Amino acid sequence: MKSPSELRIPLEAGATTALAYTADSSAFGALVLGHGAGAGQRSTFMVQFARAISALGVDVITFNFLYTEHNRRIPDRAPVLEACYRAVIASVHAQLPAAKRALFIGGKSMGGRIASMVADEVGARGLVCLGYPFHPPGRPEKLGTKHLETLATPALVVQGTRYPFGTAEDVAGYRLSPAIRVVWLQDGDHSWKPRAASGRSEAQNMADAIAAIREFLASL
Repeated sequence: MKSPSELRIPLEAGATTALAYTADSSAFGALVLGHGAGAGQRSTFMVQFARAISALGVDVITFNFLYTEHNRRIPDRAPVLEACYRAVIASVHAQLPAAKRALFIGGKSMGGRIASMVADEVGARGLVCLGYPFHPPGRPEKLGTKHLETLATPALVVQGTRYPFGTAEDVAGYRLSPAIRVVWLQDGDHSWKPRAASGRSEAQNMADAIAAIREFLASL
């Protein structure tokens, strides 16, 4: 499998790095993915996922939020993260032809939340969230779902049933836009990994996630 190409994304406060995983065949669109709060775009999860989706015929572009690019551990505030995401989208539109055919956006955990904040504004065809942080761990009363009540962009949330930022029981009681579909991965944690006693494997959950995302993208 070929290595991703590196892109430089200009920002108001400098620049950040993006990696483009180009589809083996003619891509019908491009999926931009932001990473989670604790690991950058070169984490095992992000690389594995980007390669799997690019094999479906979709160009995948991952990127580092600026705090990660500068080796800081604490994420910037949401407006800064959103500005970074918008700049990446603008650059991808300019540099990758597939993005002009169909632009999808999303991300892992925090990256997906930031994508959901800009999805309607940037006109994304679809939103893919790889685990969505509906609330902080242990604080189910502190919801971050207000904007999800009116989200117009078709969205797929792929969530492990043990994800501490929003379990199946939690999410069942939320008011969410009808544009949002949630797919549950049995016994999956933050990275969809199940416990050995569940009888499931991480590979099975990843395969189920990829299948759901394939179906979702093809429907748009």
